[in-house]
Amino acid sequence: MASYHKPDEKTLQGLKDVANKLRIHSIKATCASNSGHPTSCCSAAELMSVMFFHSMRYKADDPRNQCNDRFVMSKGHAAPILYAAWAEANYVKESDLLNLRKIDCDLEGHPTPKLAFVDVATGSLGQGLGAACGMAYTGKHFDKSSYRVYCMMGDGECSEGSVWEAMAFASYYKLDNLVAVLDINRLGQSEPAPLQHNMEVYRKRCEAFGWNTYVVDGHDVEELCKAFWQAKQVKDKPTCIVAKTFKGKGLKNIENLDNWHGKPIPKDRVDDLLKDLQAQIQVPNKKLSPELPEEDTVPADLTPIVMSKPPAYKLGEKMATRRAYGTALAKLGEASKRVVAMDGDTKNSTFSDTFRKAFPDRYIECFIAEQNMVSVAIGCATRDRTVAFASTFAAFFSRGYDQIRMAAISQSNVNLVGSHCGVSIGEDGPSQMALEDLAMFRAIPTCTVFYPSDAVSTERAVELAANTKGICFIRTSRPESAVIYTPDEKFEVGVAKVVRQSDSDQVTVIGAGVTLHEALQAADILAAEGKNIRVVDPFTIKPLDAATILSAARATGGRIITVEDHYKEGGLGEAVLSAVGAEPGVVVTRMAVSGVPRSGKPQELLDLFKISAKHIAQAVRQTFAN
Repeated sequence: MASYHKPDEKTLQGLKDVANKLRIHSIKATCASNSGHPTSCCSAAELMSVMFFHSMRYKADDPRNQCNDRFVMSKGHAAPILYAAWAEANYVKESDLLNLRKIDCDLEGHPTPKLAFVDVATGSLGQGLGAACGMAYTGKHFDKSSYRVYCMMGDGECSEGSVWEAMAFASYYKLDNLVAVLDINRLGQSEPAPLQHNMEVYRKRCEAFGWNTYVVDGHDVEELCKAFWQAKQVKDKPTCIVAKTFKGKGLKNIENLDNWHGKPIPKDRVDDLLKDLQAQIQVPNKKLSPELPEEDTVPADLTPIVMSKPPAYKLGEKMATRRAYGTALAKLGEASKRVVAMDGDTKNSTFSDTFRKAFPDRYIECFIAEQNMVSVAIGCATRDRTVAFASTFAAFFSRGYDQIRMAAISQSNVNLVGSHCGVSIGEDGPSQMALEDLAMFRAIPTCTVFYPSDAVSTERAVELAANTKGICFIRTSRPESAVIYTPDEKFEVGVAKVVRQSDSDQVTVIGAGVTLHEALQAADILAAEGKNIRVVDPFTIKPLDAATILSAARATGGRIITVEDHYKEGGLGEAVLSAVGAEPGVVVTRMAVSGVPRSGKPQELLDLFKISAKHIAQAVRQTFAN
């Protein structure tokens, strides 16, 4: 093992000076905005100084360079000190720090990727480490590169379960290129954090989760230099640096006192405090430069990904869309090495296992930790290093909804695939039935919602998702259903398919997934009675093809029936209502699942909730009667 060389006194003093400059910048910025968290910044000053100007390797003039070490500010409320560090690195103008939180400035209250040096948005606490895990896994296993990942966390957020999901993940996968830095400043927002300064309990918890752990004085730059150096020597374990710090460090009559969270320094005290800090800086104009990274990571290949082979299904063949997803993903993996997949221990049900068998080196088992799985996917997708697909039962994405919400703020391109939607899964019962997932994902900005109805459209949805910016959600079904499209059928985001029509259609019925097939059966029932209906497959629920739906409505006397294996709130019916709301003379009848379901056979449940073919036919007859 290499031996440690203590930095010379000049370097150590330079790091102390930078720490106090970071404090000064943070105080000035939060005073200028009259809001923010200066005391949370002050506790982290030495940690940031040593990381950014002694331990991390990066090109300061090219923050998003693929070779750079990564940094995640999980305690996002300490954003001002992150901006200050980049000002000291000469990337952010010092004068811009005074525009913190202003409407026309990208230095927001919590970091977002509007800034080139931010990979993931933070501020909803407890999520940064999961994203850092995704970055570290990508660096070690996909890029096979030397860049390292650093994640700064607060002690308050360690109450979040997602932190410990990420801790378990990182040790299981031996992410020795990952360093978590715990800023244990004792004080939370409204009262002290649960463990306060009980550093031994933090040590034992981190070690119990399989991490190489150092407990340090977070304000001692020499001790920090050694801890970060030691972390680089350790193999097969992530490192946690548990730093004892004081909130408001360096601020007289504020340091380590309660009730200073999220408060700028009062104007009558600022000058004296700044003078105290300035007096401790021995070489005020000296700038420290970070070490440059190794050039061992290739630029991302951004060429569109085209499926290696077209769908290979015959019309009328029975195939579950969840199974078609696995087939499509494996084909996509053949087409591009950037495609990676992960799952939450449901791979034999979502059929992501098909991809795992074909490309085991590009598959990550995330186990039953859906929050962390979403965060890992977000981390994997940063800097366009991968095209990530993460799958589980659609119902379980509700576990990770905050992570999904933050993915949109992170401008993440991540693909989430939810199987086992609706009552049509049958006997497993309501805990496994996704009946609110369309509402969830429709509410997410940047999200495209695919709801394919057969194997062909599922394969095309997967291919489109891989090339669509933002979050994509693909809703797949458990029952086997007939293939209704030929392999050469073209699909586009936001373009619906009219799958049954005649010149005498009197009602438009819109279904998706299993209910599209029920609608087609209803059309056959009604045709035998001499009544024709138009049947529309929306393909994407968001964006919805309003033009096709309105055209169909006008051709059928303004009569629309929507039928969905989902709760009424926020689903297909409400999407259609939104699309046609301004059109006079259009009436939408919505058929959906009402109330909490129960176990039963799929067809029994479709009948029970009146979304089966016979009930659709009856609703059409009722429309005529009205």
